[in-house]
Amino acid sequence: MKVTVGPDPSLVYRPDVDPEVAKDKASFRNYTSGPLLDRVFTTYKLMHTHQTVDFVRSKHAQFGGFSYKKMTVMEAVDLLDGLVDESDPDVDFPNSFHAFQTAEGIRKAHPDKDWFHLVGLLHDLGKVLALFGEPQWAVVGDTFPVGCRPQASVVFRDSTFQDNPDLQDPRYSTELGMYQPHCGLDRVLMSWGHDEYMYQVMKFNKFSLPPEASYKIRFHSFFPSHTGSDYWQWCSKQDLAMLPWVQEFNKFDLYTKCPDLPDVDKLRPYYQGLIDKYCPGILSW
Repeated sequence: MKVTVGPDPSLVYRPDVDPEVAKDKASFRNYTSGPLLDRVFTTYKLMHTHQTVDFVRSKHAQFGGFSYKKMTVMEAVDLLDGLVDESDPDVDFPNSFHAFQTAEGIRKAHPDKDWFHLVGLLHDLGKVLALFGEPQWAVVGDTFPVGCRPQASVVFRDSTFQDNPDLQDPRYSTELGMYQPHCGLDRVLMSWGHDEYMYQVMKFNKFSLPPEASYKIRFHSFFPSHTGSDYWQWCSKQDLAMLPWVQEFNKFDLYTKCPDLPDVDKLRPYYQGLIDKYCPGILSW
């Protein structure tokens, strides 16, 4: 796959969705207007104020024991029936429907990659953190590196970071902050949320998916990098090799969102088969 640089790479293509219900591509990820804007801005303001190096490290310690709940993947999907993502300007329906929409979009475009279909279903399961009592600003939304100055493509950058104490700390307030050039994103401390948590759940429970799957889930919300082309100074050769996979995934994460909700009961048997193949049984969360 060819790496795309510059404007949103997913604008060049999206999977087939009903043209009567699909939104125009330019209206997705609209952070300047819309009926949900106040809710979205409040979530990012809290996120950009409280996501610090110390906070993120504390969350890794808090959830790193995977002792909060024992459940299967499909039980986690069902839990998302109770969650509406407060950072998402595009949808106002439960997150479980988005999981199936994304998975089905991928399945139509990549029928030979069943592991990729499962990534669509899994990618937001880390949002169960919100149902464990975590505030949504520590669960949802675009991710960004902590321990350095936020770069230009971070959503609401100029109006939401004023009260973040790390930006008053000389160790964390420069462009590179506490990192070295080309250190690799696996050595960068990302803001805490559903991406990193789900990646760690997959690692702890030994999912048998390929490395591309884990990478997509870990960084799919890192829009300032894979879409905004910021933070590339830390990318390793492996990160650049994985980038096209993340960009490919995000075509479906974004542009399968529509109010025509899928018939989940009909889809369950297929996805249960993939769960049984790659991540069966009761997992630790």
